[in-house]
Amino acid sequence: MTGRSFRGGNIRRMGKCIFHNEYEDIISLENLLLAWREFKKGKKNRLDVQLFERDLMSNIISLHIDLKNMNYIHSDYEAFNISDSKPRNIHKASVKDRLLHHALYRKLYPFFNNTFIADSYSCRLGKGTHKVLSRLFYFSRKASKNNTKTVWVLKCDIRKFFASINQNILIRILDERIEDKRIMWILEKIIRSFDSGRIDKGLPLGNLTSQLLVNIYMNEFDQYVKHKLRVKYYIRYADDFVFLSEDKNELVDLLFRVKDFLLNKLKLSLHSDKVFIKTLASGIDFLGWVHFPNYRVLRTMTKRRMFRNMRDKGYNQETIQSYLGLLNQGNGWKMREKIEKIIRV
Repeated sequence: MTGRSFRGGNIRRMGKCIFHNEYEDIISLENLLLAWREFKKGKKNRLDVQLFERDLMSNIISLHIDLKNMNYIHSDYEAFNISDSKPRNIHKASVKDRLLHHALYRKLYPFFNNTFIADSYSCRLGKGTHKVLSRLFYFSRKASKNNTKTVWVLKCDIRKFFASINQNILIRILDERIEDKRIMWILEKIIRSFDSGRIDKGLPLGNLTSQLLVNIYMNEFDQYVKHKLRVKYYIRYADDFVFLSEDKNELVDLLFRVKDFLLNKLKLSLHSDKVFIKTLASGIDFLGWVHFPNYRVLRTMTKRRMFRNMRDKGYNQETIQSYLGLLNQGNGWKMREKIEKIIRV
């Protein structure tokens, strides 16, 4: 079998590990039922979920038959806006479509997760903000030789990340990894189901599959950084990423290479207002915290959002405890005192 070998249960082709599961593995009634159990967690009180579950087996069998006969059509999205750290436009798929997204995700995620570099985070099991913040602190200690040398940081942010994903490039990347073309057919259906108003551009914020697909897309960049540029201290969390170095000029040169790769290979551009090179000692704003060599503090915008959210939610215990947990990730004792004072009042 020229150019291919079997290793660890996956097929290797042209040096890349290939997803070997078949279409039937994904659309099977067993996988759809398991996906339903995972999907409905925390959603039992939602009307659309209740209506789907009222005739669950009939709905799942109908979906299975549509997929088996390759007659499946993705429904339109329900769009709405939320305000988190910034205003976001969310697109919500129907229950039927979200069930399929879960069925695909539970099969694809374990495979693709193993192809990602260790220092890409966000939407990965065991790779949340606490892990990435700890990793950044570890890298800063290593790069500074235990704070005996000045460390420079290149911080980058991709402009309109989800809306800028090139669907054609994403499909090509997936096609290089997935053997069964029927799986590619359903993935393309999902990818093309979203119309951002720009031809062949964008993924919907709200799809579970989108979380995995953007990591697959950006893995091309991660691999370039680690294996072509051979950058030692690099961390990416979704569309935010940082490089650390003792040499400022090295980061200046790196920025040109990064811009070129993102633009020419992935059709992505950096947010000009959110790219900077500065010393770690001057404070690096990353993931809601301002980082220094020996500590980190919440940035002002994050503090304001915390108090606004607590006020809007009536200072309920669940919200308060989640923020107290967040404050444990850095130097937040003053904030903790303010929150505890509010609780006592």
